[in-house]
Amino acid sequence: MFLKFLRLEIKSFFRGTSLGINLTMKILRFIGILYFMGCLAGGAFLIYFFAEEKMHQDPLKVVSKFLIVAWIIDLALKYLWQEIPTQNIKPFLTLNIRKNTLVNYMLVKTFLSAFSWLNSLFFFTFSCILLFKGYSLPGVLVWFAGISCLFYLNSFLNIFFNDRETIAVVAGITCVILGALGYYNIIPILSYSELFFYGFYDSYYFALIPLVLFAGLWMLCFRYIRKEFYLDQGLEAKKTIGKTENIAFLNKYGAIGTFINNDIKMLRRNKVTKGILFGSFMFLFYGLLMFSSSLYKTPAMMMFMGLFVTGGFQFLFGQRVPAFDSSYYPLMMTLNVPYKEYLKAKWWLMNIMTAVSIIVALFYTYFGWEVYITFFAAGLYNIGVNSQFTLWSGAFNKSQIDLNSKEKRLGQKNSFNMVSMLLLIPKMLLPMAVFAVAKYFFGMAAGVVSIAVLGFAGFLLREKIFEIIVKHYKREKYSTLEAFKNKA
Repeated sequence: MFLKFLRLEIKSFFRGTSLGINLTMKILRFIGILYFMGCLAGGAFLIYFFAEEKMHQDPLKVVSKFLIVAWIIDLALKYLWQEIPTQNIKPFLTLNIRKNTLVNYMLVKTFLSAFSWLNSLFFFTFSCILLFKGYSLPGVLVWFAGISCLFYLNSFLNIFFNDRETIAVVAGITCVILGALGYYNIIPILSYSELFFYGFYDSYYFALIPLVLFAGLWMLCFRYIRKEFYLDQGLEAKKTIGKTENIAFLNKYGAIGTFINNDIKMLRRNKVTKGILFGSFMFLFYGLLMFSSSLYKTPAMMMFMGLFVTGGFQFLFGQRVPAFDSSYYPLMMTLNVPYKEYLKAKWWLMNIMTAVSIIVALFYTYFGWEVYITFFAAGLYNIGVNSQFTLWSGAFNKSQIDLNSKEKRLGQKNSFNMVSMLLLIPKMLLPMAVFAVAKYFFGMAAGVVSIAVLGFAGFLLREKIFEIIVKHYKREKYSTLEAFKNKA
């Protein structure tokens, strides 16, 4: 039965209405998977020989020591990006197929995702190296099986966390607290990790722990999904107390103020937009990466980081305009909505958040005024230039967004467009190149001034640029409506 399901999905893929884009995305994903496969396999060799020759320690103990960190990162990545494949098999509920078979197929299919099996390539390669170096065959096999089961457990935990943001937040805070306790040597977390994971190799019965957990969580997930696995599940409206919110002073700005008011309400009320706000806050700390590698301290990479530090909200929110309004976009297009004011409201909201990010980023002065001035110039460029190009790229993003569901849309077909890729040149590559060249030939002041001038020029020419953007939105109007109406 499982093979029949797979054949049907393959037929669905090749008979779909967007076969060309689907194939393109599959090819890009395949290239990305090959890249990460090479990195993980090569990383196993590097870690082994680095631990043995540079650290003069047992490589297996070194890897076991940091496995707790890898396990938490793996769980976070799966929670953020791995989708739960339930919708593809819901149509089979109307057929004479046992529900148990459907649920088991869904659980098995979860393990076919690259997020589930990619990390096993590292452990497999590392285990082969251990065997080649003379480690015990039964011990290595038990260690590999135990570690693999623990990492596959994250797929089950992802199912439980998927629609329970409170549990996910509590788990995240707990991990941060444990990380801080380990970092300040209050609790030797890494030592406990080494003792536990190395025990799979040293004491075979330790491997029974992940095996029992794997079997237990499989049964719990099976019961949980089967209980919720009905065609009408989620259709019943939840009864809540209605509340009205209004930011009164925005009303005096006419249509633009009304649109901004609506966007602020949307940001406060929905799961996806709350995730956007959280992601924007996390982008503020992206610049701290420059102190982990000398590569990031080059002028071009400093500008790159400055664009992300000050433009996190802009990039996360702006490129999803009008996708955030996909649920009522067809209705909105039947009304006399002023397109320019609609887009300007998004533009002002992005720029307000960018200005706030510039102010909050003042803590980078701790690392030197040169760093903050670079980020300040990047913020001006985001306000004057990137805000408009980000809105422009949003015209080609036709991915529907369910505001009440946690968004996991890595690599979705409607979000891929060659025009959006080309717009990365003025958004990212141009300011990086201008800043690097100006600083190299004329110094830091010239680099900052050149980026600031570009930002001011874009701000002064905003009306002309907006006319071009509005034309593109109107040109893409009907294809966007068709994409938003198509629920398949």
